Amino acid sequence: MALLELQNITAGYDKNIILKDLNFQVEKGELVSLLGSSGCGKTTTLRLIAGFSNPIDGKFIFDGKDYTQVPLNKRNFGFVFQSYALFPHMTVFDNVAFGLKMRKMPQDQIRKEVMEMLETVDLKGFENRYPKEMSGGQRQRVALARALVIKPDLLLLDEPLSNLDAKLRVKMRVEIRRLQQKFGFTAIYVTHDQEECFAISDKVAIMNHGVIEQMDSPSVIYNHPKTEFIAHFVGFENFLDLKRDGDAFAAADGTRIQVTEDKAGDSFKACIRPEDILIAPQGRETVNAIDGEIMVSTFLGKRNQYNVRTAVGEFEVSADQESAFQIGDKVTLSLIPNKIILL
Repeated sequence: MALLELQNITAGYDKNIILKDLNFQVEKGELVSLLGSSGCGKTTTLRLIAGFSNPIDGKFIFDGKDYTQVPLNKRNFGFVFQSYALFPHMTVFDNVAFGLKMRKMPQDQIRKEVMEMLETVDLKGFENRYPKEMSGGQRQRVALARALVIKPDLLLLDEPLSNLDAKLRVKMRVEIRRLQQKFGFTAIYVTHDQEECFAISDKVAIMNHGVIEQMDSPSVIYNHPKTEFIAHFVGFENFLDLKRDGDAFAAADGTRIQVTEDKAGDSFKACIRPEDILIAPQGRETVNAIDGEIMVSTFLGKRNQYNVRTAVGEFEVSADQESAFQIGDKVTLSLIPNKIILL
């Protein structure tokens, strides 16, 4: 049985319905990310789980108990905010100890727990500093320590790294994953950063207009998107309509396309990533050959990006530096059969 389950949840603010009949499960010990663009419902879902708001309809089950109406202060959940939300007038020690003091734990036990947690997050020796005397990364580690020291049944993280620079975000996401694997806590992580959540999550739920379009492991979502929305989200830039034609498929102009994957049905929207299309001077015989003309050439460091106009439509192609073409060049594209996904 799942540790956490949202059953047919409908939620919103006033007459603005954000979540409708949402179903969501998290197993004990998993780190699950809610991923999506602004307004998709991921933060609303997190706030509902935390207890900051109640659903209009549906149930929230946690560890076999109905938590739908359980008040926030009765849920033993840790919360890490985007803005850190540290008390500026308190030292690092007092910030981390706050939850333990609210639980009226003995002073000697509080000191032991806090100092052990500060050492765990690599902040030993910082206990007497104030938040204003620390960097963004250090403050975020204080916020993590404060959330973890109470030994929460569930850790909730709302865009915790968005205020950090790119290099520090990478370092901190590794730190969060390290702590999660060390303590084995269950966590729900909200972000709009695909790379960030794919790097640290056991499962990812991609949301769109208040529904989860796909929830699976990062590798499954990345390699096998189920919908056109998910495909766009995980980097597929090229889409074409295919109809079954014997043992292959046919594009809109009649070009036969071989696809390794097969699904029931006769008509599909297919997609392929820019790096999975080979590009060569026009005339080369190759599988799934489509002739075209370079319309745009963009230098991207290690690779070049080309926008190629064809009879099937425009394709975005990523090629290494050895494949150098100019605007106006006639080329032949080759769509690798086992890289074409049928949606």
